[in-house]
Amino acid sequence: MAFVITEACIDEATQDCIDVCPVDCIHFEPEADRKLYIDPGECIDCGACQPACPVDAIFPGNKVPGPMKEYVDLDARWYKDPDAVRTRINALKPGRDKTAVA
Repeated sequence: MAFVITEACIDEATQDCIDVCPVDCIHFEPEADRKLYIDPGECIDCGACQPACPVDAIFPGNKVPGPMKEYVDLDARWYKDPDAVRTRINALKPGRDKTAVA
């Protein structure tokens, strides 16, 4: 099962997990996204990203804490419909909305 990035990553500027990922499966669009996303089709379940995360936002998909289970779907869905996921992230944790910036 792939790793998942949860709510603690929202608006976190550190991208240490990207630097340690051996298969480059962690993505985001800098001017549009408020968090990073792990592609479950590319993740090799190595776990290198988890200890690199300074905010403890990364979990194995089958160990995501109950209140954060939705992030399993959100990470996977971002690769098919990023705008819908961005809208949901903004609903889950209101804050700055980068998609509204002109």
